[in-house]
Amino acid sequence: MNYRLVIGLEMHCEMKSNSKVFSPASNIYNKIANANVVGIDLGLPGILPNVNKECVRKALMASLILNCKQPEYLMFDRKNYYYPDLPKGYQITQATMPIGVDGHIDIECNGKMIPITIQDIHLEEDSASLDHLSSTSLIDYNRAGVPLLECVTDPCMHSADEAVAFLDTMCRIYQYTDISEADTKKGQIRCDVNVSLQDEEGNFLTPKVEVKNVNSLGNVRDTILYEEQRQWELYCAGRADELIQETRRFDEETGTTIHMRSKVDAVDYKYFVEPNIPPIKIDKEYVKTIKDSIPMLATERKKMYIDTYHLEEKDANIIVKDKKNADYFEECINIGIEPKTACNWLNGLIIAYINKEDISLDDFYIRPNLLKQIIDKQNDNTISSKQAKEVFYKALEEKKEPKEFISKENSQITDEKAIEEIIDNILAAHPTQIEEYQNGKTNMFDFFVGQVMKETRGKASPIITKELLRKKIDK
Repeated sequence: MNYRLVIGLEMHCEMKSNSKVFSPASNIYNKIANANVVGIDLGLPGILPNVNKECVRKALMASLILNCKQPEYLMFDRKNYYYPDLPKGYQITQATMPIGVDGHIDIECNGKMIPITIQDIHLEEDSASLDHLSSTSLIDYNRAGVPLLECVTDPCMHSADEAVAFLDTMCRIYQYTDISEADTKKGQIRCDVNVSLQDEEGNFLTPKVEVKNVNSLGNVRDTILYEEQRQWELYCAGRADELIQETRRFDEETGTTIHMRSKVDAVDYKYFVEPNIPPIKIDKEYVKTIKDSIPMLATERKKMYIDTYHLEEKDANIIVKDKKNADYFEECINIGIEPKTACNWLNGLIIAYINKEDISLDDFYIRPNLLKQIIDKQNDNTISSKQAKEVFYKALEEKKEPKEFISKENSQITDEKAIEEIIDNILAAHPTQIEEYQNGKTNMFDFFVGQVMKETRGKASPIITKELLRKKIDK
């Protein structure tokens, strides 16, 4: 019997803004607990929320990108439940009129375009965070009131690859629009994963299982793969009593999901309209202004890199994966570096270096204008490709401009007469190797090139060396 995997996602993303969504407290990432807190975040009596207009603008932008319908009024609701990380006893969210509904977006997955339908996207406040110790739990209110965008898809995905591709696409959208850093290391992305199985006719074989607060793309993949296997094995074993609608959590250490609670009926949160924030008319011209301000996204940039700059698709994919890479690449082009050359440096030595040092590209010393110093000298044959790499690492090591490491003493030898004289001496000293080459041992050519480089300490121009050597040795 065949089955089909069915996946729906609820993606939570912390938004980028100077202050929180309903309070003036700082929204800057802070490792010091309870530092970004004011009375509103703590739910103290007599303090009223104020809506952060910048968060509303960014939420509307996300709604437009996802091709959603925007409401006539901006409205907020109270979601009532008690938990220690919710100081007010309720969360301000959107249920009556989300910032966007009935959307859709196409994502690329394994070389195919997959349509994803969006149930809604809404703006809300985050809860505080709990640190569970052996005998007690600690509450950090820094996260309380942080602006949160929740994007809810329909159950329209059918593989772990599709789910991860969707989340990756959304992260890029948030990063390219500056809606969020979308950094999983800072806990800015969390996802509730809903998994079930259907038969070939579309009938559900297993009830929906919701896995809460999965905190990375890799963990989302592992969650789905584990749940798919767990549900199918239980179904095939006839253990239907163990297949219930439930909420589970993902355990990173074991790579499994663990039962938290049964979910026979939907939780009654007793939603009602937030009385302290009156409905706000959303001006159509304001929405149009936001739509016109949407920057070029990763998908569009990738197309431009392939069509205009003639990059290979795999290279374009590496560049657009991170907005910082794309911005660096385009800055290189804007100052006159040839696109393919910029791509080779970025996708090669630069990304390898920042990954090894575990730093951001923002903190990388060699900015495009300094990289151009190296490339220009390589292009005019002042230095070889090998020397260019040496200058690159020397500049990084000493935090000095590359041009300070390029001089007459270490520049490339391009004088044909000087190189020809060296070649003549080497050929004269190796008659046996010449005979081997002429008898078909063509790899001896590299031996002679190596001898020239050894004699010149790597300074001879490889291009000129090979041209002259081939003329002489082929005679």
